[in-house]
Amino acid sequence: MSVYAISVLAGDGIGPEVMPVAIDVLEAATRDHGIHLDWHIQPWGSDYFRTHGRMMPVDALETMAATDAVFLGAVGHPDVSDVETLWGMLIPIRREFDQYVNLRPVRSFRGVRSSLAGDPEIDTVIVRENVEGEYSAIGGRSYQGTPYEAAHQQSIFTRHGVERIARYAVGVARSRSGRLVSATKSNGIIHTMPFWDEIVAEVVADEGGVQLESVLIDALAARAVRAPASLDVIVASNLFGDILSDLVAGAVGSIGIAPSANLNPERRHPSMFEPVHGSAPDIAGQGIANPIGQIWAGAMMLRHLGHGERADAVEAAFTTVIERGDVTADLGGTLSTAEVGTAVIAELTRA
Repeated sequence: MSVYAISVLAGDGIGPEVMPVAIDVLEAATRDHGIHLDWHIQPWGSDYFRTHGRMMPVDALETMAATDAVFLGAVGHPDVSDVETLWGMLIPIRREFDQYVNLRPVRSFRGVRSSLAGDPEIDTVIVRENVEGEYSAIGGRSYQGTPYEAAHQQSIFTRHGVERIARYAVGVARSRSGRLVSATKSNGIIHTMPFWDEIVAEVVADEGGVQLESVLIDALAARAVRAPASLDVIVASNLFGDILSDLVAGAVGSIGIAPSANLNPERRHPSMFEPVHGSAPDIAGQGIANPIGQIWAGAMMLRHLGHGERADAVEAAFTTVIERGDVTADLGGTLSTAEVGTAVIAELTRA
């Protein structure tokens, strides 16, 4: 019996609605297959913040470090500043556990209408650098309260950081088509982006077996809308990868489908798995949130833990459910969050 301790942070908004559904699906997928998932459910998030003045307890990272993975629902609340919700929970987890790869697969499903004309077939993986780049805490404000007030934000790109995300992206590209697109803006950002371009090119030349195309981010965004099928694997900085992954995920019909993994590939620390969608406070409590992103993130967690066959089974089950039209309202269906989970479990049982 393989036993894994999983830290569960359902978080805010629709997080506590989609999380139990995903857990039920993962239980169904692993039951009778020699896998036991030991769920360590933590009440951290915006509600915790309103009571304690912080998103997580002081020893939260130490608590999570003793588990094998982190399963996150959603973070964010209209009454709590994003500075608190993100920098008090999500970003510390990513950085303290050196989860430098943010892996975001996006693909279209039969029967789900794309937001793009012609319903193009999309199957793209975005490899986003996750712990440095544009999302830096270095900076500040000067001359506050005067007409000359200014804000300063420092982007941090290190050779170590760019090399390792590029090598990971090369590995992903090799396992697929061998085509890798690197997002850049070296014609306008004159220091960090040429540095990024140079190192990515060096890594690709050193690794071999991959065809590299460097594309300016504005042209790449237009291409993601105009010809998304031409994109297979994209490697991007923290900011560019964040924006591109939401853009491509939205193009397939609903961001509620999209998963992500925050990976420490060397496994020195636990990795974290979460849907791309936010806490969606506008629909929270209605039982209509799409649980597929959370379920798919769970499948990615199973694969990371070494159970690819069970991950494949989960993905096949929710694919069948989606393509049959047993979906929530965001995809044109009438099912509730829980009913979609029941449908996925039924497919797993049938397989």
